[in-house]
Amino acid sequence: MPTTMESLNSAALLPVLALITWTLIIWVWMYATRIPAMSKAGIDPQDGQRTGKLANALPDSVAFKADNYNHLLEQPVIFYALAFFLSLGGGHDSVNVALLWGYVVLRVVHSLIQCTVNHVVSRFLVFTLSTICLIVIVVREILRIFLG
Repeated sequence: MPTTMESLNSAALLPVLALITWTLIIWVWMYATRIPAMSKAGIDPQDGQRTGKLANALPDSVAFKADNYNHLLEQPVIFYALAFFLSLGGGHDSVNVALLWGYVVLRVVHSLIQCTVNHVVSRFLVFTLSTICLIVIVVREILRIFLG
């Protein structure tokens, strides 16, 4: 049976799996809308060489999903590195694990906003809150490591 620390260590990696799963769901949603839209618009798949050109040729509702998929491959890189740092470096306490889950939940909300109504102010607010989760974890880790 795993110890409490081993359980917390694993718990710090579960949000990683959750966000990876969500990213793949967005990937499926992106192509489930993009391929039919390209077909309907008579766009040759080769025209997708430059995604910017393709985005301009497709409806916004289709482009929003591709934009969100790209967003899930940008800042979450920090999240992934931080989660592994916590797991391997001993900073995987219940507060940090809760903040990791908070980040995941907020990124899912961000995706749902961007992929549907794409209200920029709402999206920015959720993005900012998710970023604050990462900042709090980083500050806690700096304090734990250098002042602990």
